[in-house]
Amino acid sequence: MLAIEHSGVSCYLKAQDTAFSYPFIQKEFNHLNFSTDSSSFLNFFNKLEQLKQGKEQCISIVHMGGSHVQGGVWSNKFISKWQTAFNSAGGGYFGFPYKIAKTNGQPYMTSFTSGNWKRCRAVGKEFCLPLGMSALSIITNDSSNYFGVKTTKKATCRFFNRVKVFHNFNSNFDVAMVENDSTFLAGEEHREFGYTLFRLDTLRDSVSFLLTRSDTLQKDFALYGFSVENDQSPGFYLAALGANGASSSSFLRCEFLLPQLESLNADLFILSLGVNDTQSKSFEKEDYIENYDTLITYIKKSNPHAAIILTTTTDNYIKRRTSNKRTITAREAMFELMEKHQVAVWDLFSLMGGYKSMPKWLKVGLASPDKVHFTNKGYELLGDLMYEAVLKAYSNNIPKN
Repeated sequence: MLAIEHSGVSCYLKAQDTAFSYPFIQKEFNHLNFSTDSSSFLNFFNKLEQLKQGKEQCISIVHMGGSHVQGGVWSNKFISKWQTAFNSAGGGYFGFPYKIAKTNGQPYMTSFTSGNWKRCRAVGKEFCLPLGMSALSIITNDSSNYFGVKTTKKATCRFFNRVKVFHNFNSNFDVAMVENDSTFLAGEEHREFGYTLFRLDTLRDSVSFLLTRSDTLQKDFALYGFSVENDQSPGFYLAALGANGASSSSFLRCEFLLPQLESLNADLFILSLGVNDTQSKSFEKEDYIENYDTLITYIKKSNPHAAIILTTTTDNYIKRRTSNKRTITAREAMFELMEKHQVAVWDLFSLMGGYKSMPKWLKVGLASPDKVHFTNKGYELLGDLMYEAVLKAYSNNIPKN
């Protein structure tokens, strides 16, 4: 049935075995639902096939969401399954400097600094501008401020030879890459996309930068994230754009969303927003759909040929006690959007067991006591299941030998 094998065992069967361990998971829902026009997915599947045959260098995948995505375990498991299946180690990651921002981050990258930074977020009391495509930014006015990024052992693309620093272009600040104590290299400015590119002579797993201020009257250097890339080997690139508390409207507040998304040239977008929408008493289906309408429009402008998957909202509880019926309405909205925009839907809500299923996940250690979030084990299972669903669609739409 499948075209991809690893170590003699089908990756699809591995995911199936994992799901069978939990009888409350409704495995019959683990597939992509398509509208009448799925041509964008045929483009994506063709690129996967080209990568498999060595005719394509990189597949770029964007996963957008709230805390489910900021934690990074779900997204990283998904991308790791593809890297393993294709026996690849290239590609790369976009990562926000969560550690510098003093918040939880993703397992495959970390950041460091010698300076002081202020965190901006597209939600709550921390809202301020400017904001990048992660619905976050960090801002500093320090001079002689060192900062940098490093991949971890959990990164499937561990080493990179290109780094893009996404930042505002304030003429009173200069960013240079640190080669050694006395050597600093300037990068190539790509203002239309909002980043400065630095090319490395050798593959590395970390890089540092020096930020210097030339004018004490001008403030605010804003940093939006790093893209670390390995273009010497084929592989998968992941941009997990997650901000705790983000709802469907949050990313629409990010003034640099479109140009930064364009820079990713993504082949697949996965949108996993809705938990924070449905937690609100003011949730309205029409507003939810309208926000997604606008977000999908931005995505299609960034790459008209990209495939888009909408994930239905996970089951969740309000203040740990009240089952959230609004998740049912949010699920309905996803299928309406599927037909309207010719995108796909992964029905995670039904797959996990539907309404009031979260306590079952909690009982076996897959969900957190707040009945909103998952444990690392739970997020890894989501990554396995999502990989299986996309792999099924791919295997059913490629020429059989």
